[in-house]
Amino acid sequence: MAPIPLIPLGIATLLSVHGLRSRSLSFSGAVTAFVRLCGPSVFTLIVFYLIGSRATKYGKKQKAQLEDDYQDAGYRSGTQVLCNSFTALLASGIWCLAFAPDVLPWSLVKPYIHPGSALPDSVPYGDGQWCPLDATVSSGLSRALMFVALGHFACCLGDTLASELGILSSRPPILITTLKTVPPGTNGGVSLGGTLASLFGGLSMGVTMFISFVVENAHCRSSWMTILPSLVFWGSVAGAGGSLLDSFLGATLQRTRYSVDKKLILTGHQAEPDRGRKDTVKVISGLNLLTNNQVI
Repeated sequence: MAPIPLIPLGIATLLSVHGLRSRSLSFSGAVTAFVRLCGPSVFTLIVFYLIGSRATKYGKKQKAQLEDDYQDAGYRSGTQVLCNSFTALLASGIWCLAFAPDVLPWSLVKPYIHPGSALPDSVPYGDGQWCPLDATVSSGLSRALMFVALGHFACCLGDTLASELGILSSRPPILITTLKTVPPGTNGGVSLGGTLASLFGGLSMGVTMFISFVVENAHCRSSWMTILPSLVFWGSVAGAGGSLLDSFLGATLQRTRYSVDKKLILTGHQAEPDRGRKDTVKVISGLNLLTNNQVI
């Protein structure tokens, strides 16, 4: 019988119920978070969820004053939860199937994997017999998958902090493609405060992954001076770089409309102003091709 991960299961239940009761998550978001939290990279995902939710709630009053049809801050659906974790889930899932296939829920998938599949011959992880960041294991596959997961969480948290905290800056943002001043909340708008927040988000994910490795794995503890700089550096790069890339996509492929009379960003995705709208609406930037979830 495959071992049941009781601690991740308990944490997944508690956080999903907490998110539902505090209105940080919708019902579909809570269910998706439960499924995701039962997988690997649990500690990193928990910190990501807690920091992101707190930042979202912190700036909700300001954001409500800047966006028309504002949705209660942090009320994330299943689609949003999946968009914020899919790449990391995929990388972590491949890692588990390659190195720890007998642990639930991945043991349920193991019978359907053909012996001649793309997964390489790997060294079983067991009870932490080697550090997941060891470049010598399976030609560096484990290390690569862990950095994919780190890059995803760092990028998403960096973008979340830049969006939710950057809007609190005293100076208006500038559009990343033109460097012209735009109203706060504009897709593609960047500010110094938002950029620093994204850098902090990526750095915090690197530190979080480092802590999780050295706490649970003796081999990682013995080489902590080697793994800490790489996790912090690449986490910071992914946080700031991912946020800037998101801003570029937002400025070019997301349409931002602005109500001149209400002085509000219109959050709908219609290509043209709504029929019957009496106030003056102007397009600030972007094509009407992508939504926030698609950019993430």
